[in-house]
Amino acid sequence: MRLLHRLRDPGSRFSIAHRMRSRRFEYFRALVDPLPRPIRMLDVGGTEDFWERMGFLEADEAEITILNLEAPPARSPHVRTLDGNACHMPMFEDDSFDVVFSNSVIEHVGGIEEQRAMANEIRRIGRRYFVQTPNRFFPIEPHFMFPFFQFLPRGLQVWLLMHLDLTFGGRLESVEAAEATAASVELLSERAFMDLFPGADLYREKVLGLTKSFIAHAGWNEPTA
Repeated sequence: MRLLHRLRDPGSRFSIAHRMRSRRFEYFRALVDPLPRPIRMLDVGGTEDFWERMGFLEADEAEITILNLEAPPARSPHVRTLDGNACHMPMFEDDSFDVVFSNSVIEHVGGIEEQRAMANEIRRIGRRYFVQTPNRFFPIEPHFMFPFFQFLPRGLQVWLLMHLDLTFGGRLESVEAAEATAASVELLSERAFMDLFPGADLYREKVLGLTKSFIAHAGWNEPTA
């Protein structure tokens, strides 16, 4: 299991997640390059470190708002952080941002109703959006790196989380913690994901010919002024 954790650790240069995230950002960068600076951007559920690594915190590149349930203080003058719920963002008016970005978050907000609420808010407040989520039907569940974990009965998921090192913190010690962890992920199929973003373009990220995750994006052909 240590090898699997190394392969998925975003901080490791051997990580599948790291390599896919880099390719994903190249795709995103190609979309945003034509936009006038500074880009007014909202990152739903992201981190300041991510944008720093991607070179977006340079002067006049972007003004980034990062929203999380509990947001740490911002370090860069080009970033502000806010506490908030991705499913309900009344602090933002319609079309408040040039771009709304979200990476591997929508599968963590709850069931389909919560996911739809998040998608509706993203579509409301962003002139453009770029939303990524893992594919439910990829054979390796990306959070626990266990084959077909997402299709196992909840009781077996709980047992595995308590007996194998499937989380970065190792084995979970209580049934309650294991149940909460198992319930914290609701992966989406392609059809279910695109139903949340009608009219969006779909980009499929692939590993060994299999679709590992989806990106829905829209608004990029709109006038930039």
